[in-house]
Amino acid sequence: MEVKKRYISLYVENRIGVLAKISGLLAGKSYNLDTLTVGETEDPTVSRMTIGLTIDDITFEQVKKQLNRCVVVIKVIDLSGVKIHKKELLFIKVSSCSEKDKAEIFRIAQAFDLEVIDYDRRRVIVQCVKTEGANNDMIALFNDIFVNRIEVVRGGSVAMEAISTQDQ
Repeated sequence: MEVKKRYISLYVENRIGVLAKISGLLAGKSYNLDTLTVGETEDPTVSRMTIGLTIDDITFEQVKKQLNRCVVVIKVIDLSGVKIHKKELLFIKVSSCSEKDKAEIFRIAQAFDLEVIDYDRRRVIVQCVKTEGANNDMIALFNDIFVNRIEVVRGGSVAMEAISTQDQ
């Protein structure tokens, strides 16, 4: 069985305990979540979750069936095989910066369309909103240049079905 990265989007009731219920359901079945992101939608009574899993076809079908049976789940959307827009948020803090280091960080930010969101005399924080793979590349780049001086925080991916059928 081929194991691959898959994404599911869920519309769920926006109330206390729903996140715990969904993550507990998946953990109870020993499914490992790669990412889980949740936020309120345009309707304050509904939240949308984006769940990333690395999983085989048969197990993925079981996950979707179990989620569809869950009382707090309004709708399950399988994002496999459809065009989607997917991004994740990444913050990288570089510490112990010299003026030369800061200049290099600002050059990298400009070259790769990153945003410098905060800095002081010795530290800089950049924000990167890109795909998981691009963010992995940014972490590797910063780690290579600023060895043992970076701190990384990343949010899970959010995804939405594309409108256009043209290449994304």
